[in-house]
Amino acid sequence: MTDAATSARQPHTYLFVPADRPERYAKARAAGADAVIVDLEDAVAPDAKRRARDALADALDEAAPVIVRVNAAGTPWYEDDLELCRHPGVAAVMLPKADGIDAVCHAFEATFKDLLPIIESARGVEEVRAIARVPGVVRLAFGSIDLAIDLGIDCAPDGGEAELQPYRAQVVLASRLGGLAAPVDGVSTAIDDPERLRADAERSRRLGFGAKLCIHPKQIPVVQAAFTPDAQRVAWAQRVCAAFAASGGAAVALDGQMIDMPVVERARAVLRSAGLAT
Repeated sequence: MTDAATSARQPHTYLFVPADRPERYAKARAAGADAVIVDLEDAVAPDAKRRARDALADALDEAAPVIVRVNAAGTPWYEDDLELCRHPGVAAVMLPKADGIDAVCHAFEATFKDLLPIIESARGVEEVRAIARVPGVVRLAFGSIDLAIDLGIDCAPDGGEAELQPYRAQVVLASRLGGLAAPVDGVSTAIDDPERLRADAERSRRLGFGAKLCIHPKQIPVVQAAFTPDAQRVAWAQRVCAAFAASGGAAVALDGQMIDMPVVERARAVLRSAGLAT
């Protein structure tokens, strides 16, 4: 598998839009998110699932492909959701309740699309390293709310979710071992609290996540800023890479600090995150 950690800039923001609200699809595309996820699962009531799938089928456009979050394996809607995802207007499939490799393999074989499994159960955490190595998986996502419920975790009201940090670390580690891009952290319910959202997104970045799921367009600029290096950080990375190149690959002093390969790799990661070639 190609190491996605060395590839071009990956999306930082993924915006959900309910599948049964097709009038919102265009607004979601125009909201500035790096990727749009049309949601057939949590955002749609059970009695509206078929109508939502039909609405999505009518709206899919090969010229503007979207990610589709299907219903979980074992639900009455799962196989029909996968069948729809064969459409060229679907860029990738987000697979909820990813508990093991069997369902993930089946989703790839049924759609031949890139997969983003969501790790949101105890079994999913246990199997996450195997899931990360399934052909077709391009990125993992972390389902904080469902995982907390499954594990009986009651997070403190400060919003920091320190109780979930060990499980987030497992998803980050599995992504690295599987050669995947840094994973996508779960949603923040803070819509009108930008400071809380900023703290959430910065925590995600510090823990090794590369993106975050968004539930409202208001969240996009805050999350994007948290995952995008500022001008000072980019300038530092460019100086490091230039100094290392000028040294012919030998360790070199810059700004009073020794620059060697680990520092250079960190600088290159900063430039990739900023969308700059390295």
